[in-house]
Amino acid sequence: LETDRRKIRERMARIRKDLERLRRQRAFTRDRRSRQGIPLAALVGYTNAGKSTLLNTLTRSEVLVENKLFATLDPTTRRLRFPAEKELILADTVGFIRNLPKELMDAFRATLEELEAAHLLLHVADASHPDLLQQISAVETILSEMELDRMPRLLILNKWDQLEVPARAELADAFPHALPVAAKTGEGCKALLEQLEMRLLHQAATIVTEISPSLN
Repeated sequence: LETDRRKIRERMARIRKDLERLRRQRAFTRDRRSRQGIPLAALVGYTNAGKSTLLNTLTRSEVLVENKLFATLDPTTRRLRFPAEKELILADTVGFIRNLPKELMDAFRATLEELEAAHLLLHVADASHPDLLQQISAVETILSEMELDRMPRLLILNKWDQLEVPARAELADAFPHALPVAAKTGEGCKALLEQLEMRLLHQAATIVTEISPSLN
């Protein structure tokens, strides 16, 4: 039993060392991006909200998409290019869950630190989920616990194509500043790209504290 305990302690120590090394590497990468003046937008949201699918659609990538808890553990970043040689970085992060244990928060710190360097958080929510309100609240609570609640963010209601017209109207009234999209079909993605370009590229010198996109 004591031998097993020692092995577990040694493994925990190795994992902590690996995490610290990973944090240093990513801090260096974030610092380099900052010096280059490239804006960063980070996707956040409840697990299985469709963040990775949205990243793939916007950047024409093939990031792992899986209906599985914590399918995205390692933060994925992709460059998103706009006309006139402008670009920004789009980062995908681990999906949140309600009542995220402190131990998990510590374990994912290397992943979640990407959020601290972001100029804008894209809060992706599953508009078709029956627990939509609770999931949005859970993400907002975690952001508050991480002291990221004052960071500019845009609520994106994903899977809009799965809703009937009455449900769409109801959510539009409930979240007038949200942006509806369907990551799989591309519906609403053009409007999202326009928001990103306007907020992070045209106004890169002065990033506003509130984002209120139109639903049109």
